[in-house]
Amino acid sequence: MEESGNIAILITAYNEGKYINKVIKNCAVYGMDIIVVDDGSIDSTAAEVRSLMQKIGNKLKLIIHPSNLGKGRALITGFSYIIEKKYMGVITIDADGQHDTGEIKKFLETVRNEDPDIVIGNRLENTLGMPFIRLATNIFTSWIISKIAGKKINDVQSGFRYLKTSAIKKIKLSTCNFDTEPELIMRAGWYGMKIINIPIKTIYHKDFISHVNPIKDTVKFFKLVINGIRWKKNFRNTSQANSC
Repeated sequence: MEESGNIAILITAYNEGKYINKVIKNCAVYGMDIIVVDDGSIDSTAAEVRSLMQKIGNKLKLIIHPSNLGKGRALITGFSYIIEKKYMGVITIDADGQHDTGEIKKFLETVRNEDPDIVIGNRLENTLGMPFIRLATNIFTSWIISKIAGKKINDVQSGFRYLKTSAIKKIKLSTCNFDTEPELIMRAGWYGMKIINIPIKTIYHKDFISHVNPIKDTVKFFKLVINGIRWKKNFRNTSQANSC
């Protein structure tokens, strides 16, 4: 059975009841299916989505994790739905309003003109308002992950992306939190997938609250780097064995 040829929008959310209503409404103007994965929120996130489902109809889908499992696990749940429903691809966007939904058209144009496996929104060409520590961290982590992936990725932490379903099917992920997005890039690089960087805006609200834990997620990142080097070696060995 062939993939349906359409593209969906995937929003993963954890306690984003304050912003998700506006994000969904702005995404809805594209007429695309919107899949929201509520990762065990304890605020009004699910209620906000349900209220919009009455207005938007079956174009809006809600999947709920009973408990908080991590952003990576929420993405994997969404990817499984994308594969099951045979979409051609998916655009991921954060639920906290940090992404300009008006730029979704940039992704759609890039997909139409370039037929990429992955498109990644690059915030580092327009860093106005980005806290210095976050800018420095993004530059550093992007440099390391690019080296391991063998592909130049300007902003590995960006959650604003397009992924072709055939690429999602091929990539087997091992992480389940904020390290999942860079892991996905590394594995896509090893497969030689076509990855395109496009510039996007940086939006930071004055009351923005990050769910990133500076200590735990830093440890997870360096663990990812160590694992990434090991995974890359195993990937090469497996590829060589399969080619014999």
